[in-house]
Amino acid sequence: MSTLPAPLRALAHRDFRLFCSGQIVSQVGTWMQSVAQSWLVLELTNSPFRLGLVGTLQFTPILLFSVFAGVLADRVPKRRLLVATQSLMGLQALTLAALVVSGHVQYWHVAVLASVYGLANALDNPARQSFVAEMVGRADLTSAIALNSAIFNTARVVGPAAAGLAIASWGTATAFAVNAVSFVAVVAALLAMHTEGAPRPRDGRRMGSEIAEGVRYAVRTPRILLVLGLVLVVSVFLFNNNVMVPLLARQGLGLDAHGFGLLMAALGVGAVAGALVLAARGGGRPAVLSLILPALGLAVAMVALSQVTRFGLAAAVLAVMGFCGIQVMAGANTSHQLTVPDELRGRIMGLHMLVFAGMSPFGAFTLGALAERFGIRVALMVVGSVGFACVVGLALWWRTRR
Repeated sequence: MSTLPAPLRALAHRDFRLFCSGQIVSQVGTWMQSVAQSWLVLELTNSPFRLGLVGTLQFTPILLFSVFAGVLADRVPKRRLLVATQSLMGLQALTLAALVVSGHVQYWHVAVLASVYGLANALDNPARQSFVAEMVGRADLTSAIALNSAIFNTARVVGPAAAGLAIASWGTATAFAVNAVSFVAVVAALLAMHTEGAPRPRDGRRMGSEIAEGVRYAVRTPRILLVLGLVLVVSVFLFNNNVMVPLLARQGLGLDAHGFGLLMAALGVGAVAGALVLAARGGGRPAVLSLILPALGLAVAMVALSQVTRFGLAAAVLAVMGFCGIQVMAGANTSHQLTVPDELRGRIMGLHMLVFAGMSPFGAFTLGALAERFGIRVALMVVGSVGFACVVGLALWWRTRR
């Protein structure tokens, strides 16, 4: 394994190979559930606003708890924490499947269970992101993040397409059940690992003091502050795919569940290409320009999508958005992990998740509300334009700082 090319060097580590094997299975199931949940909400309510509200409820726990979860990731054995969070996500998916099969599912069930998933995800993400660094070390961290992104986005291709077929043939319960079973692979992989993700030595400080230390470091480090700003803008205005794509499919293009799944798969194809490009670049922090340019491209593509009326062209634009989006998000992840000192990694990744997923509820709510009032095309035009203006503002700020 030592002769692997640079983009694949993380695979030389046994525990990372186990991690990847579990993630490949689980991420496909997660994307199947994401598609099925959005479609189920529209079947139950036919309301863009309520779809956006579910997205808001799912990501609100990250807004509330991700900073605390970042401190927790620095305090407890990460592998054990991940076993607990992944098991809770599996139970959440199993409950959704049972409710749909029984015929008793209601909108409030979906909303509550989305909040449960969000809570587990809030605790899971900072620990998982920092655990990757402990499995492979700094030397192979860029390779690990790129490979992890490639897995995530390959699942984004396979999962939605499989979900579209499954929903059309057997209903949404199938997708939820597949996701529940997929978590068995993740938990089994975690239990087989040697890396424990041991906590750093405690110094007796309270959690509030440790959170403040992480926030001070982020504010006083211009590169970290810029990257957090870019992630915030993209998350709020440009990356609400679980609301944007189903509304575009149903309202804008008149597609069924299968067509919706194919649009999500097109988004994933572009993201896989973006992850492979990141992996091919090799090690080192990404240049700031390599984050700003794809963020601008993502905004322009969203505005263009507001004018698209054909399936093929919509799929092509979504592929571009997937490519640009992963360039920003995975590049930001790499930039943070290779900038921060090891003892602050959990807390900075908690801040990363706060602005990435924690602020997403505001974007999901805004997009859903605009689409409810004015239609999905006007909503895409507005959020894309605002996102473009914000990225330009951040680029100008960075130029003056330099």
